[in-house]
Formats: sequence, C-alpha cells, structure tokens
Amino acid sequence: MRSPLERISPDDGGCGFAHDPSIPVGSEPVTWLPELSPGTLLLDAAPSGFAPVALDPSQLGSIVADRTDDEGREVVIVDGSGELHIRLSSDLAARRPMILLPIGVVSVDLRLDVASRFIRRLSGQTIGLLPQALRLTTQRKRRLVQLLHAFDIHDMGGGPRDVAEKILRSEQAQLPSVEWKDSHARRSANRLIHDSIALVERGYLKFLRGG
Repeated sequence: MRSPLERISPDDGGCGFAHDPSIPVGSEPVTWLPELSPGTLLLDAAPSGFAPVALDPSQLGSIVADRTDDEGREVVIVDGSGELHIRLSSDLAARRPMILLPIGVVSVDLRLDVASRFIRRLSGQTIGLLPQALRLTTQRKRRLVQLLHAFDIHDMGGGPRDVAEKILRSEQAQLPSVEWKDSHARRSANRLIHDSIALVERGYLKFLRGG
C-alpha cells in the first residue's frame, strides 16, 4: 500500500488543482469555474441608461466566503437550499448589477432558474436560492462520502474486502474466499470502487450540473 507520507501530485486526475490534494482542506466553500457550475450567478455592470438597485449580498443569506482575484469577486451565500456563488466582474457590478446568461451553454435552464430565484429573493419573496436539482440531499452527501472513502482505500492499494470492512461495516468481509466471491458485500464494494473512480475522473462535474 502507498505510504501515507508519499506526496500526491497536484495534477492527479488529468488536470491541475487550485488546491494541492495532499494538503488538508479547510472549511471554506470550494470555488468552481463559473462555466462548469450553473449554481454560480454571473453579474456584470449594466449599460448606461439603466438604473438597477445596488446589490447587498447580505440581504440574501449568510455570507460564508468573499474572495477577490484577477477575474473579479466571488461571494458565497448560504440559505436553507445550499450555496449560491455570485461572481461579480468588478466593483461596479455590485453597484449596477446585471445578470449574464450565456446562450447555448450546458444547463442553461438551471442557470435561468437560479437567476429567477435570485431576482425573486431580492424582491422579498421567500424562496430558496438554489433549484432542487442543485441541492445535495442528506442521502447523496452520505453516498459521496462513501465514494471518496472508497477511492482513498483503492488508491492506497486496498481491495473490495477493505472497502466492505471499513465502509460497509460488513461481517461478510471475513468470509472465506469461496463464500466471499459470491457475497453481496463483495458486489457492493466493487460497485463503490468502480463508481468512486468514475467520480474522481471528472464524474464530479455532473453534480455541479444537477446530475
């Protein structure tokens, strides 16, 4: 099995990561590329002649992150429906906000739904910021935790028995080889490993798109 101290390349998975996966993450929300995440609302400055109301993100919910980089500012707001990421192209975008909705992109209907909910919340309506398709249920969160744990075990050289014992907590993991081969725990463990590999190899993107 791989030594716990062995360094993991920041390019594991076929692409560079903003956060080195060998370093523990903090509790702050992850920032996704807006073109990959329909749950990221894009705001720019409205043209002259329009007089939009200035945006105060705090009126929408709790602000859990507020970051600025070369691409602009991103504010993450949490309400009962989940996290809404608001990407502002400039300071002027907060004072004269205009929603950008690229045509023909993936999940454009979801982006439109997010924009509609955003506007309705600003007008005082009681509505969740995220549509149902973009919310992580308790069951789905539990499944994702299992998959990530299964991938860690697999990546460290473990097999189906290890997954069955450590994740499924199944006593069948101790069965002799002949009985283990046809056991329900072995099938479930193999499915977890298979799905975990697919998740890590860009399968996680479907969750961003409500899949």
